[in-house]
Amino acid sequence: MRSLVRLAILECDTPLDRTRAKYGSYGGVFTALLHAGSEALGIPGDDVRISRWDVVDKGEYPGLQDIDAILITGSRFSAFDDTPWIVKLVEFVKKVLAQRRVRVVGVCFGHQIVGRAMDVKVARSDRGWEASVCEVELTGKGREVFGKDKLSLHQMHKDIVYYYPQGVEELGSSPKCQVQGMYIKGRLITVQGHPEFNQEIVSELLETRHKQGIFDAGTYEDGMARVGKEQDGVVVAKAFWRFLLEE
Repeated sequence: MRSLVRLAILECDTPLDRTRAKYGSYGGVFTALLHAGSEALGIPGDDVRISRWDVVDKGEYPGLQDIDAILITGSRFSAFDDTPWIVKLVEFVKKVLAQRRVRVVGVCFGHQIVGRAMDVKVARSDRGWEASVCEVELTGKGREVFGKDKLSLHQMHKDIVYYYPQGVEELGSSPKCQVQGMYIKGRLITVQGHPEFNQEIVSELLETRHKQGIFDAGTYEDGMARVGKEQDGVVVAKAFWRFLLEE
């Protein structure tokens, strides 16, 4: 196993007020998740050095020589848009994927950015929102990677990766999203769900988007009915750690 991982978290959005007050940024949310995963695996905290990079407003990126992996966070923006910062992010991820040392972790928007960087269709789903705790059916590889038959994960998306890129192993699917996770040993792991989210974070998102008119009453009430269900965020965090540390 690798003895040290220098992980660059590419922050693709800013949390809502209550979440920001508690965690500071989405980098803080992911740091909390990774600490929970490392504790569950008994990994010393000094095995990882985490840096955070604002790719939206500052356009900041690490040098590849200074890191061992990147983690691309979720975002309220659409991965298929041609906004300059999104185009720059896609080009950076392509650069990372073109080499074989620095590894890639993608979550939700980050998962979709990886799909776009690998030249598959990313677009709005015609099946509507997938929100709150939802079940993901795992493939054989998914069961191997996560150590479970199924995953329950928070979701918060209406955009999807439509097809698996050539060369990736399929990890799972759901009724509203066929491509729930991608894997290449030693190179990339992605999930469409949000392992870093919890009941508190998702409740704030559901409430805010309902007030903004993004979620109608039915979508909001359905999401709130499931928001407190048990979910497997730490299971996914443990899988991320195994991926990052394996030789």
